[in-house]
Amino acid sequence: MSNPPSAKSILHLYASTLRTCRTFSSYNFREYFLRRTKSTFREIQKEQDPVRLAALYNESVKELAVLKRGAIVNQLYGGWTLAVEKQNIRRERSDG
Repeated sequence: MSNPPSAKSILHLYASTLRTCRTFSSYNFREYFLRRTKSTFREIQKEQDPVRLAALYNESVKELAVLKRGAIVNQLYGGWTLAVEKQNIRRERSDG
């Protein structure tokens, strides 16, 4: 039987996964993985069975590795920014 992960290691995994989700250049992928990560870790937080908790944690570690590879590929082939994304508007002075 494997030991359940500590609360600190679960929080570290959660933060790493959120950080990786934010590196996607595509808005749709980024928002989907953020929502999915939050719902997955809510499920982990509610889990009481130590064996099931260890299994969910190990699965999330594997998903993080896949997510990192996907983020790299998405950055290589990123597309246009969408209208719903925050636009960085730089205003320049006009001296007339």
